[in-house]
Amino acid sequence: MHSEWKYTQLGGTSNLETESIMRRREFLAKGAAAALPASLFAQSGSQPASAREWNFYGGDAGASRYCPLTQIDRRNVKNLKVAWTHHTGDAMTRPATAIQCTPIIVDGVMYISTAQVNVRAVDPATGRTKWTFNTEAGTRGRRAPGVNRGVTYWSDGKNKRIFAPVRERLYSIDAVTGELDARFGEKGVADLSQDFDHDMKGLNFSHTSPPVVFEDLIIVGGGGGEGPYPEAPGHIRGYDARTGKRRWIFHTTPRPGEFGHETWSGDSWKTTGGTNCWAGMSVDHKRGIVYAGIGSPTFDFWAGNRKGANLFGNCVLALNARTGQRVWHFQVVHHDVWDYDMPAQPALITIRNSGRTIDAVVQVTKQGYVFVFDRATGKPVWPVEERPIPKGGMPDDEIWPTQPVPTKPAAISRQGFLETDITDLSPEAHAHVKKIFDKAATGPLFTSMSTEKMEGGVLIHPGFRGGGAWGGVAFDPKRNRLFVGSDEWTNRVILRPAKEGEPFKYGMIDRADVKDAEGYPAFRPPWGYMTAIDMDSGDFAWRVVNGEFPELKARGIPRTGTPSHGGAICTAGDLVIKAGTFDKMIRAFDSDTGDVLWEHKLNEGGFATPCSYESEGKQYVAIAAGGGKDGSKASDEFVAFSLG
Repeated sequence: MHSEWKYTQLGGTSNLETESIMRRREFLAKGAAAALPASLFAQSGSQPASAREWNFYGGDAGASRYCPLTQIDRRNVKNLKVAWTHHTGDAMTRPATAIQCTPIIVDGVMYISTAQVNVRAVDPATGRTKWTFNTEAGTRGRRAPGVNRGVTYWSDGKNKRIFAPVRERLYSIDAVTGELDARFGEKGVADLSQDFDHDMKGLNFSHTSPPVVFEDLIIVGGGGGEGPYPEAPGHIRGYDARTGKRRWIFHTTPRPGEFGHETWSGDSWKTTGGTNCWAGMSVDHKRGIVYAGIGSPTFDFWAGNRKGANLFGNCVLALNARTGQRVWHFQVVHHDVWDYDMPAQPALITIRNSGRTIDAVVQVTKQGYVFVFDRATGKPVWPVEERPIPKGGMPDDEIWPTQPVPTKPAAISRQGFLETDITDLSPEAHAHVKKIFDKAATGPLFTSMSTEKMEGGVLIHPGFRGGGAWGGVAFDPKRNRLFVGSDEWTNRVILRPAKEGEPFKYGMIDRADVKDAEGYPAFRPPWGYMTAIDMDSGDFAWRVVNGEFPELKARGIPRTGTPSHGGAICTAGDLVIKAGTFDKMIRAFDSDTGDVLWEHKLNEGGFATPCSYESEGKQYVAIAAGGGKDGSKASDEFVAFSLG
């Protein structure tokens, strides 16, 4: 039954903005710039990393995920071999661990977080351990390890520190010895669930992505879960990197008298959690601005108790890194009830566009949009239109009538779920998903839950993993080209009326991936892409299906692609490198064409973003291959490749 699958993209734009929508857009999207010294806007670019190393989680402070090394290139990449494998020794099957860490390499040392989110220093040329810091040492009991995507390096020229977030704790570790810095926080640890300007009793806090540094500040995000039970908010805070004392806070749920407070009904600002930056931040050191993508307010799927647009939920947010004051914001989703939080670091890049050079910030979204803004002002590089969305919603909620849609680039994933989107993998697969489809609320992007279809819930596509996801984007400045991976997962959400005594109006029965009877995605393939975008025109330069399921290939089914976890990097050697697919492969694509030039099967899935660096004159590519996602076996490996 399968066909020759081709991707589809959003059709042409239409001018549907009324005068009232324009007024809404002016208030919600542009925002007034907070006062900053003019000198901060006179320069552009993010602080450069060492050309030989990978100093930051995103490669550089702006998260461009670009490696300027050329030893490994399109001509010789086929000769890449495993140089070393490092076993962390602490993988666990129940619950399964998964290593999402991107290593950083600074001053000839690699720093990683392990399967149990301990911190380790490793020789980047051999994979040998230099020291290990146990993040559970001295704590009471043993908890599930949680998730950590990496660590952050800071130095004032004398002191060298590794900052590692683990759940609610932030550790300051001597980068040379692996010992805690007793002057920081409480004997080397800051409790991030404190100093929150909020009653945190009974609320859980977690920080999963590396924090960022600016001058002598360590800037953190993180927050609570998705509800419907009460959750911690996601206020952003700047801490003294030496003492661990809070220096500033930005309330992502504005308080009375603060900009955006009027976008929350009643006292909902007091009780709403979420609005957190969980995917990481980026820093423009020359301008003194930190950029964050903010998540959804809670409860993620019913918002009758928080009527309004709900700033700064679902915003790209630029803050003065010294003070925490707002510079500008752009709200990407108004009044979110689809869990469409910002899933990736904003990327700070300098693009060539229509004869201009623009310092830009790029935000990829779960919906599959790629928003591109002027870094200093927040003005969209390509027009963004407020377009009407399907009417609907649960009782007492007020779905916002429009949502922002960038006119360029085109969406990197298909959007909405119509009957024609049901999988055609086989007649049996189609029939299985059709039964789910018929019971649920379905339609274009931003279709919401309704009481008429309450038993079957609502199908959300792209789902909670995107579209775009936490791997973000990579940018090649030579080609002026952006590279991004995307998925075609679908999720179903089913709500229920609250039971007596529960502290919410609607609870949740189901928040699951929608699959066929064999466990493959419910949507018509392909299920995963790599896309290259020309930042001059905003058009796709190339787009290829990414990954495959070997068992489907054996059945004669065309390459389907797979969903993936983790992002891509690009190099001056004309390569785009990505793992994360469920065939356990790491691949190198030709930057010009998208052709696969090299692939290697890992022992388990590399559900992380790789890095590339030079050590002792040799260029390496390294990836965490920790498995542990969606039923795959957990592993404890970091694998590095070189030309021999």
